[in-house]
Amino acid sequence: MKFQRRFGFLLFAVFFAGNLLAQTGFYLKDGDRVVFYGDSITNQRLYTTFAETFVLTRFPQLKVEFIHSGWGGDRVSGGGGGSIELRLNRDVIIYRPTVVTIMLGMNDGRYRAFDQDIFNTYSSGCEKMVQMLRAALPAARMTLIQPSPYDDVTRAPGFEGGYNAVLVRYGQFIKEFAQRQGLDVADLNTSVVAALQKANAADPAVAQKIVPDRVHPAVPGHLLMAGALLKAWNAPSMVSAVEIDAGAGKAVKVENALVADLQAGGSFSWTQTDKSLPMPVDLKDPISALAIRSSDFIQTLDQQPLKVTGLKAANYALAIDGEEAGVFTKEALAEGINLAVLPTPMARQAAAVHALTLKHNSIHETRWRQIQLAFENDDLIQKSVALGALDSLESELIQQQRAKAQPKPRRFELTPR
Repeated sequence: MKFQRRFGFLLFAVFFAGNLLAQTGFYLKDGDRVVFYGDSITNQRLYTTFAETFVLTRFPQLKVEFIHSGWGGDRVSGGGGGSIELRLNRDVIIYRPTVVTIMLGMNDGRYRAFDQDIFNTYSSGCEKMVQMLRAALPAARMTLIQPSPYDDVTRAPGFEGGYNAVLVRYGQFIKEFAQRQGLDVADLNTSVVAALQKANAADPAVAQKIVPDRVHPAVPGHLLMAGALLKAWNAPSMVSAVEIDAGAGKAVKVENALVADLQAGGSFSWTQTDKSLPMPVDLKDPISALAIRSSDFIQTLDQQPLKVTGLKAANYALAIDGEEAGVFTKEALAEGINLAVLPTPMARQAAAVHALTLKHNSIHETRWRQIQLAFENDDLIQKSVALGALDSLESELIQQQRAKAQPKPRRFELTPR
């Protein structure tokens, strides 16, 4: 018993040390407030909410706020929500963010072949935006995002060279401008185009559904875009990593997790508490499955390896909290399986976190667009009451979201089959 306590304490220390090391290089810090700014692609609230859920599930102890301020049709000059001056002041600066992301360009290129005058408007507009934000938020970190792709892969370009080539030129300017200004940059074009090319070669009909109207990605396309942003932010690939020697009855490697109460008998079991949760990825959806297979999302952002050596039987069923996650050969278990892609209680918990992410952002959108702006010129006594009630509702959802993101002890059991 004394050995088990000492061993448990050692694993507990490794557990927290590993978590601290995992956080060291990540772009977002405790206490950050992030505002996502952009056009209708940002206003879809998909790549942004995936990024938010990743942060909540991978770093559940971090307290980071996320605000989504996209507006359909926006350019560097503004759009339907007002001029750029109004948009930045009302929808970004007022929140006093510590981090701002900006993705514009899809509408700025005007869906035509490259035009130098149009480009000059874009480049000067980007410079103006950065100047305004720096003047108002001198301590904020900015991530400029190279425009997401126009799908010239799964369908023929509308003109020679295609519109995405124009966006690539705009993105190159963003990259060079960010470097000159000492800002951060993320490329949401290159890796998504590469995935579209691979998906199109495998299944052209399904590949077209990743960016169905060529401009606005479906959910799987946004997941890939979120992946590109997260990698630019130096997000870790690992959820947890555990290796167990069943023959010796001990854990030989534990990263970002705690392993305890190993028991051998007719089956082999242990309790495992991961410090993080996997990303909720719907691999049963054919569009998502194709997009994920055609990208490096799992390899670079969703690794939860479990390796068990020293097993005797040929095959084993893995159950977590009494729910079967799969049946594997002893060779596969000795080599290691990725829990992140299996139907586990941890994956289901992460999906519940994401559902709350979507809900609280929908409430914010309603508050902003349907109440604050829709009635901004109306002298209504109940307006402030309605805004306050929606703020309280969103705060409650965020509290539930953060509580749901906290990992739980899970009982693992390997049973011969």
